[in-house]
Amino acid sequence: MANPVTHSDVLIIGGGLMGSSAAFFLRQTHGLSVTLIESDLVGRQASGTNFGNVRRQGRPIHQLHLANRSLEIWRKANELLGADVEYLQSGHIRVCYRERPENIAKMEEYAADARQNGLDLEILTGNALRDRFPFFGTDVLAGSYSALDGHANPRLAAPAFARAAQKLGAQVFENTRIGHVTKVGTDFIATAKDGRVFKAPVLLITAGAWAGELSAQFGEPVKLTARSPTMSVTEPVPYAIAPAVGVMTPLEVETVYFRQVARGNIVLGGSCRGPAVAESYRSFVKPQNTLTQLQQLRRLAPALARLNIIRVWTGIEGYMDDSLPVMGPSATTSGLFYAFGFSGSGFQIGPGVGQTMAELIATGATGIDLSPYRVERVKAAG
Repeated sequence: MANPVTHSDVLIIGGGLMGSSAAFFLRQTHGLSVTLIESDLVGRQASGTNFGNVRRQGRPIHQLHLANRSLEIWRKANELLGADVEYLQSGHIRVCYRERPENIAKMEEYAADARQNGLDLEILTGNALRDRFPFFGTDVLAGSYSALDGHANPRLAAPAFARAAQKLGAQVFENTRIGHVTKVGTDFIATAKDGRVFKAPVLLITAGAWAGELSAQFGEPVKLTARSPTMSVTEPVPYAIAPAVGVMTPLEVETVYFRQVARGNIVLGGSCRGPAVAESYRSFVKPQNTLTQLQQLRRLAPALARLNIIRVWTGIEGYMDDSLPVMGPSATTSGLFYAFGFSGSGFQIGPGVGQTMAELIATGATGIDLSPYRVERVKAAG
């Protein structure tokens, strides 16, 4: 008996936030038939295990137009998807420590450039910072505050986009590992390890840390490093901290960040990353990393370090050497598109990436400048 074959206009491999939102917009806006394939469960890895920061500041200036597009989607996500993704426009503040006073000038320079690209930031120091945010420790010198950013629940976002895409007619296949992809004539043919076959004239690869294995099959090998974030959550306490908080620093160990959810729990991330093995779908929580994270949190917001941790977790993220994603058309194969390698910074821009890739696939053009993300830059660098 022949293996079953699923046909569609667009085939998407990778059911994280980028793939799920692309599937949604391809159906909702452009009316194309879509097949979304996920090797695990939708949103199981990087898209569902990250911090949930919906923040624009701290990104390269050239990425702000994409971030702004994405923010508009976040703001209307519940209505758009018919599901609550727990998005809160509660603000975001990025702070620096006293031993690096030069970072204030860098914050001011970034704010001036950002203002020209649709992001308004308020620089706070001294009493203005303490009056607004009294929870900061004495080592905190200044902060860059964006009132219009916020956070959402990463465990809910990608599944909500996938379900909404399904309601519009997209086909979603979970627990489906693709072993081989090729292009024959005008069609891409993806064969699952259990023998099922998927065909479409357009292929979008959004497979995160596993995407390099697929791009290599089209003569575009990409170096991706698998890493696992250190994540934890505390017991609930009365809700008092609205903005998500992060640290501007050149030292990775100091990059702790936190947010308080409406239920009162404090969600922690940053400071240390752990090992991950993409081939075996394994990532590891290292106790020492969690302890280091708590030490850094005590410096940033001392009162929070007294709370009890009730859960820790991690996932698998794919990092590029330059921390910029691969996004746009293939340089070798017509009809092939990429959106992967978001290097731990993809959650906020995820819906905008999906909308942009859908627009590019359906119309052949997009208003977002994708030149910094070309796959050719990686090959040339390699």
